[in-house]
Amino acid sequence: MALTTTTPPVLSDRALNRATLDRQLLLRFAPGSAEWAVRHLVGLQAQNTKPPYYALAARLDGFRPEDLSRLMEDRKVARIVTLRSTVHTHTADDAVALRRLVQDGAVDRELRMFLKRLDGVDLDRLGALSADYVEEQPRTLKELRAHLLREWPDADPQALGAAARCLLPLVQVTPRGLWGRSGQVALTTARQWFPGTVDDDPADLDETVLRYLGAFGPASVRDMQAWCGLTRLRPAFERLRPGLLVFRDERGTELFDLPDAPRPDADTPAPARLLPEFDNLLLSHADRTRVVPAAYRSRTWTGNQAHRVFLLDGFLAGIWHLDEGRDRTVLTVEAFGRTTRTQRAELTAEAERTLRLLGPRDVPYEIVHATRP
Repeated sequence: MALTTTTPPVLSDRALNRATLDRQLLLRFAPGSAEWAVRHLVGLQAQNTKPPYYALAARLDGFRPEDLSRLMEDRKVARIVTLRSTVHTHTADDAVALRRLVQDGAVDRELRMFLKRLDGVDLDRLGALSADYVEEQPRTLKELRAHLLREWPDADPQALGAAARCLLPLVQVTPRGLWGRSGQVALTTARQWFPGTVDDDPADLDETVLRYLGAFGPASVRDMQAWCGLTRLRPAFERLRPGLLVFRDERGTELFDLPDAPRPDADTPAPARLLPEFDNLLLSHADRTRVVPAAYRSRTWTGNQAHRVFLLDGFLAGIWHLDEGRDRTVLTVEAFGRTTRTQRAELTAEAERTLRLLGPRDVPYEIVHATRP
C-alpha cells in the first residue's frame, strides 16, 4: 500500500502576525507580573537602559516602572550579555543558563575576534584575575582593564576588557538600569550577584526551543537561529517534531509550533503599540515580514542606531521619538504612510497612556503626528 504524505497547512503573514503578537503579549494587555513577563519572553533586549521598561509598558496590564526596578534591586532580574552577544534583562534563573547555552554562538565568536590582540595572554589566568577583582567589589570596565594591564602591560587594553566580558558571566549591578536613577556600568560575576541561586550549567536546548516557540512561534529553525545566534539547531527540532505542529508560511518555509499555543484568527483586531528600540519582537526571526513590511525594513535604523517604532494593525508602521524638555514633553509619531483618522486617534491614546506611565511627572505633554518622507 502506497504511503501518503500530508501537506502542512499554510499560515498567512497576517495569521503569523496575530499568533506572534499573542505570544508577545501585544494583542491585549497581559495580567501577569513583570518577573513572569521577563521569563515568558525569554529576556528583554537591554542595550539601552529604558527599553525594558517601554517593552513591559506595552505588554502588561497595570505595569509601573518601579515594578522592574524593584526586581533589579532585589536581584531577581539583572542585565547581562546573552543572546546575540548583546545585553538583555533576564531572570536570575535564565541569566547564566541561557548565556552558557548560546555562548559558542555569539560570545565565544566575539572572543575569537580579539585573540590576535591577546598574544601571550593566558586566558584562564585572565578569567581568574578578573573574577577575583570584580567579586571584591563591582568594577567599571575601565577599572577592570587597568587591573589586567598590570599583569599584561603590553596587551591591548580594549581586548583585555572584551575577553573578560566574554569569559565571565558579568552582571551590570544596580543602580545601572534603575528607572529614574541608573548610573555607569559596574560589573560583578553572576555568582556574586545571585549568591546560592545560580546554576552554572547551560539551559537545556530542547526546553529552550519550546520556550522560544512559546514566545515567538510559529517559527522556523532559521528563525530561532537568528534569535539566539546558534547554528545547527535542526537536530533539536527533529527530536521535538513528534510533539509539535508543523505549518508552512506563504513562501513555503517549514514552521514549528506548540500544539496548545494560541493562533488567533488572522482578522483579530490588533491595537496600536509603541515599542522601544531593539525590541525583541523585531529581532527574533530570520524572516521578519510577519511584523515588518519589506518596504519598511531599512527605515527603522540610522547607522547602527535603531529607532523606537510603533505598530498599527499589528504591523510596523512608523517610528516615534520623545523630546523631554524641562517645561514640556513632546512625543512625535512619524508614520511611513498615510494613516486614517481612526488610526491617529488610536495612536494618540496609546501615546498618552505611555506618557502617563513613563513620561516625566507633572510636565505638560504634546502628541505630534507627522509623515516620515
